[in-house]
Amino acid sequence: MPMKEDRIKTLLQASKSAGPLTVGFLLVPNFSMLAFASAIEPLRAANRMSGQNLFSWVISSPTGAAPEASNGVRVDVQGTPEMLQDCRLVFVCAGLEVKAHADKETLNLIRRLDRKGAIVGAICTGTYLMAAAGLLDDRRCTIHWENIDGLAEEFPLLEITNELFEIDDKRVTCSGGTASLDMILYLIGQVHGQGLAAQVSDQFIHDRIRDPSDRQRMELRSRLGVSHPKLLAVVGLMEQGLEEPFSQTELAIQANLSTRQLERLFRKYLSTTPTRYYLNLRLARARHLLRQTSMSILSIALACGFVSASHFSKCYREVYGRTPRAERQPEII
Repeated sequence: MPMKEDRIKTLLQASKSAGPLTVGFLLVPNFSMLAFASAIEPLRAANRMSGQNLFSWVISSPTGAAPEASNGVRVDVQGTPEMLQDCRLVFVCAGLEVKAHADKETLNLIRRLDRKGAIVGAICTGTYLMAAAGLLDDRRCTIHWENIDGLAEEFPLLEITNELFEIDDKRVTCSGGTASLDMILYLIGQVHGQGLAAQVSDQFIHDRIRDPSDRQRMELRSRLGVSHPKLLAVVGLMEQGLEEPFSQTELAIQANLSTRQLERLFRKYLSTTPTRYYLNLRLARARHLLRQTSMSILSIALACGFVSASHFSKCYREVYGRTPRAERQPEII
């Protein structure tokens, strides 16, 4: 994967002579605790493993108050948001309901950090806030796989990838979760050598530092817990054809099966029918779009392979117990 990393490597290495590299974390309410911890803990471990004070950090929030993570745990801040302006590298860390926090003050804060010369990065859905602040124009970026469709719909000109993390000039974006660990290990390796990065990785019983291009999601075989090659091939086709669904006959032909054999495979391994499984996949994608975008219900219906909004609404209510409109109402901003 081509990464415009030379500049960020140069900038980070240049700061070594000035003492510890100070990393800032802007925690937005409902941020992902796992993604944040996976980013800050390697910095602590790098100091311990090296026996030197290589990194320091500043934790703040847009308001300066202690933010609450999506798991309900509050994290104390170490100062006002203005303190982040003294950091060489700042990560915007977000999580659930990120659009609710894309207010003018937060976006202006992110822009100020950039103007002050900080390398601005994002963890998990922090990418959305960077995009809303205009910092990702003409830059590659990534975000948690669950939010890719929503980000692409709202910012159609962005170059969004499915990588674990992306480095493009002075922009660093990470998909979140444990990918934060791999991203920070990569940066540690760039500045202080691969040996130290490997020691930190080993300390966390992390047996391999993943490349940026490694998959965000588990392989289909692992996600489903089955290994039948023809079943996996059919489910793969279904996941690729959500907007224009294949017929059951087309799926069977692609897998060199009869429709009856296909039915038996799904019942044996997944305890459902191909039709029901496919419908649930399309409805799950629709649910993501309802929660994360401002697309009309009709547009979402068509994007998920439904011929009309009324048919979509009927199917949605049968599965989730509420209409698409009701699903969206709690998140209206």
